[in-house]
Amino acid sequence: MKVIDHLLKAQEPLISFEIIPPKRGGDIGSLLSVVEELKQFHPPFIDVTSHPAEVYYDETSEGIMRRVKRKRPGTLGICAVIQHKYGIDAVPHVLCQGFTREETEDFLIELMYAGIQNVLAVRGDENGYVKPLPEGKSRNEYAVDLVGQIRNMNEGKYLTDLLDVAPTTFCIGVGGYAEKHFMAANLKSDVERLRAKVEAGAEYIVTQLFYDNAHYFKFVDMCRAEGIMVPILPGLKVLTSKKQLEDIPRTFYVEIPYELSCAVEGAATKEDVVQIGIDWAAKQVEGLLNANVPAVHFYVMQKAGYVTEVLNKVGYR
Repeated sequence: MKVIDHLLKAQEPLISFEIIPPKRGGDIGSLLSVVEELKQFHPPFIDVTSHPAEVYYDETSEGIMRRVKRKRPGTLGICAVIQHKYGIDAVPHVLCQGFTREETEDFLIELMYAGIQNVLAVRGDENGYVKPLPEGKSRNEYAVDLVGQIRNMNEGKYLTDLLDVAPTTFCIGVGGYAEKHFMAANLKSDVERLRAKVEAGAEYIVTQLFYDNAHYFKFVDMCRAEGIMVPILPGLKVLTSKKQLEDIPRTFYVEIPYELSCAVEGAATKEDVVQIGIDWAAKQVEGLLNANVPAVHFYVMQKAGYVTEVLNKVGYR
């Protein structure tokens, strides 16, 4: 079933999740145990991230060496398991960064063969590695370009003539930024770019994480004023350590509310910090559910316990 159909048919706000594949050489079993724990909340869909190759620097006896780490594997396989073993619709992330349009087309055709009909189209983070573009190949520079490619495939328009390949039927989601993308000059221009993605074919939006619901509600109001009428899902992540007071703003370009940062900085133990984060997220969830949002989307990554505690605290079943 398509994500947009889940959202439009729901009688009350849904809960959805996002997880990441294990590192290369890792075990899928640990990730599936996360799905096992989360399924008690009856998520209609679960997102699975994708990762291109990336650059890292290794200090050796010969000096600092630039190395390329190969991408995390498994997005397609994990999505197939989630969908066919657990009966939960999987939403693989499809990236611009690190992939040619031809590779993207092949990946989308494989998704279609696996019965997966939902995708989240994102540009992807800059990772220091620019893959050389083979002669005769092309790439999507921005998410709006990627959305256009997927929409074309839904209309039966492929990059090359393909025999016996029907039009795809993908439901296309895209990302949004309640506190604006860090590269945007301001929130209004960022919303205008988001409108372009919707006009290109996106059917729903999932926001970057935030810790103040006021940002989300302002963002939704701005989107509606700009003519963006598709469902907008708020994204949340439980804060669980003092170090995240620095890591989260630096990584995701979001604000940690003063009240939350003061409480975390004043916590005596790690356990106290976790409880503060759980209580804060529960308060956010209650506010969002009371506002009848389409769904609350949790960035779980590879640990379900904190999110489970949040949802148990608010009595979600």
